[in-house]
Amino acid sequence: MKLVPPLLIVLLIGLSYKLWVDENGIAETWHLKQAVKEQQSDNRRLKARNETMDAEVKDLKEGLEAIEERARNELGMIQKGETFYQIVAE
Repeated sequence: MKLVPPLLIVLLIGLSYKLWVDENGIAETWHLKQAVKEQQSDNRRLKARNETMDAEVKDLKEGLEAIEERARNELGMIQKGETFYQIVAE
């Protein structure tokens, strides 16, 4: 009968250790929840970027305005009869 309280205390300490410190304990669960939140944030950012790129690809496939705009801005092309003016800041 005198062994029961110390045995229960040892058992309680063992279970508490497992709950707080063990690899499947509360601390690890908290770290995993933080990692999930970060991954969800990254996924939202990448999804928005993908939607923007999909819209750009669709625009390039269907419309000539997007192609013309890219040719003008990125390649410096002009149409026949146009005059190109470049303003240089001092």
